[in-house]
Amino acid sequence: MMSFERYEGLSQRYSRMSPFLSMLVVFALLTAFMVFVPVANQSYAGGGGWLPDAMVQLFGKILCFALLAVALDLVWGFCGILSLGHGAFFALGGYAISMNLIYATADEKLAQITDPIVRDDAVKQSIFSVVGQGEDPWPWFWMLADQFWFQAAMVLVVPGLLAFGFGWLAFRSRVTGVYLSIITQALTLALGYLFIMNEFGLRGNNGLSGLQNVLGASMTETSTKATLFIASGIALMAGYVLTLFLTQSKFGSVLRGIRDDEDRIRFLGYAVEGYKVFAFVVSAMMAGVAGALFAPQAGIINPDSFGPLKSIEVAVWVALGGRGLIYGAIVGAVAVNLLRSALTGGWINQIGFGVVSIDVSGVPWPEFWPIVLGLLFVLVTLLMPRGLMGLWHSMLALIWRRLLRGWVVADADPTTPGSGTAGAVGQPEDAAKAQHVVASA
Repeated sequence: MMSFERYEGLSQRYSRMSPFLSMLVVFALLTAFMVFVPVANQSYAGGGGWLPDAMVQLFGKILCFALLAVALDLVWGFCGILSLGHGAFFALGGYAISMNLIYATADEKLAQITDPIVRDDAVKQSIFSVVGQGEDPWPWFWMLADQFWFQAAMVLVVPGLLAFGFGWLAFRSRVTGVYLSIITQALTLALGYLFIMNEFGLRGNNGLSGLQNVLGASMTETSTKATLFIASGIALMAGYVLTLFLTQSKFGSVLRGIRDDEDRIRFLGYAVEGYKVFAFVVSAMMAGVAGALFAPQAGIINPDSFGPLKSIEVAVWVALGGRGLIYGAIVGAVAVNLLRSALTGGWINQIGFGVVSIDVSGVPWPEFWPIVLGLLFVLVTLLMPRGLMGLWHSMLALIWRRLLRGWVVADADPTTPGSGTAGAVGQPEDAAKAQHVVASA
């Protein structure tokens, strides 16, 4: 057995290393998954594996949703900003890259036209004739749509600028809590109505569809689908690293202090608005990248992505997995989207309760899905306020305290304050600890 003092030192060391150990576990699982899916699909050997092509695309889109959930967790879980407008940043990123993809797709179909000016006009006719604007001049923001590098930059710039402008006005006005959530939802609705208008220059309610050309590669090829799936996984890893770097630094300590007691952090002399704006902008850019990777895998992006339910659903993912835990957001996004696919895709035809089995094959799940989502949110809020990963941590703590700790630590007293049990299982810091870190920084 080890002494209690040695146990304290080890538990504190583990508490500091726990986020990085969690990252390594998540990365190991993601890497294995990113290798398994293309191999099972035989994506780089012409396809034909036992895993269908549609599943490769589904998994790629779920990884994009996971990145979107991590983006929201950065501002909600660590800074206390419940944004119900992240669907807008996601959609803007998707629209930005889709402008290049739809241009490239139309240009490829009209490759037989050798005159560049004539072909450019023909491409415009092909894109906008669906909404009766084929004879109008190019909208000004389409002038560089043929340049992939420019549209890729817009994936970051457009959501970032919108988040900066909105965040600067809202946070400078000290709008917080439910009022901020309502304003972010209103912003999403306003953008949705704007993009529905045909006159806006983005094909109105039809959206940008038929995205079949990605840097010269066809989306009908299994290798292209697998490459985008892998790119989505790499982007998720990068978003995880960025979020972990920010939240485990002095910047992250200030964010947690703002989340727990904003007035006290402001009294200590920190520029609270600057911290919140920076976190909001970074989060919006991450959401834009998620949307840019999602659009070609879905083959379409339209104003429906600005819908209120989309942004609320992201909040449900984070709450279900456990906010304030980066991997919790990933778990929530994956679990909810797999459940939706299982229900709406006809994977589940019967639900069994012991000897009782209920046939659900005739249930119109697409129409009932918002109800299922709402019930999930209510149940999580009432029964698991810390989410699935929070419940997992509580179970580990209980097992350690009741069964194992007395065998390992000499003279262990589970009721001793500051025993380090929370740190040993990697639970988030409480408000007092976060404020103490900020005050002593």
